[in-house]
Amino acid sequence: MRKSGFIGTRWLGVGLAACLAVVTIGLAVTGRLGLYINPDSAWFAVTMAVFVLVGAVASFALPLGAEADHGHDHGGAHRHEPAHAHEAAHAQEPALISEGSRPSLRTSRDSAKPVSPSHGHDHDRPRHPLAFAATVAGGVAASGVVVLTLVLPPASLSAELAMSRDVGATPLFGGADTIQLASTGDTSSFGVGEWATAFATATNPDAFDGDPVQLTGFVTPGPDGGFDLTRLVITHCVIDAQPASLPIVAASDMPDTGQWVTITGTVRSSSDGRLVVDAAKVDEIAEPEDPYEY
Repeated sequence: MRKSGFIGTRWLGVGLAACLAVVTIGLAVTGRLGLYINPDSAWFAVTMAVFVLVGAVASFALPLGAEADHGHDHGGAHRHEPAHAHEAAHAQEPALISEGSRPSLRTSRDSAKPVSPSHGHDHDRPRHPLAFAATVAGGVAASGVVVLTLVLPPASLSAELAMSRDVGATPLFGGADTIQLASTGDTSSFGVGEWATAFATATNPDAFDGDPVQLTGFVTPGPDGGFDLTRLVITHCVIDAQPASLPIVAASDMPDTGQWVTITGTVRSSSDGRLVVDAAKVDEIAEPEDPYEY
């Protein structure tokens, strides 16, 4: 049982870390790491993955069960002299000690018995059943997640997730450079994320009226029976992905939700001061290799 416990501990530590490192390096080699993290951070992720693999290989030099050694010595500091050493010490006591003050043979022998050291912990102490069950459940869950990353093909986040994260608030990823470019009218490099920031923060919507756009994203339902062009914007990794959406006005029928499209059209300022994209052309396309904006 102890050996199987040591094997489980090593798997949950070094084993799972090594598997994730292999997945990270594999995604980087195949050019799919951008599905999970910002490409600007890929070098850091790959470097850390290499270090983890080197550490995993080095861990095989440790004997199985070395994880249970806390680095202290149970022997040297707690050793006790054998009984005959105490008896020899009593034999050398001065002969002038009175009979009443000399310890009896029973007392001398009792004092010579070695005392079991108390280390304050017990490696063999049985664990509580609930603690054991929680450990097993956590280990199985962690192992399942890692195994799924090895088996399942890489995939982008879904349109349903984007809609669930859309709270209708001003995009948090809009930087000062986006606002500055928008104010100067230089919008030629804008993607869905930059335009979403401009739409949400524009104090003079008429300044953007007539700007040509060609944007790619997926379709999500919009207000008044129309549809939005949506793109997920990543700062560091998919965990912080935020949806950016633009209202589209098109004469053609609304594509299916989640369908990737390329919109060619013009930014228009409506009578109520809202900005929309008047789409002259809506082309359905396959999901691009890099489905996110950064």
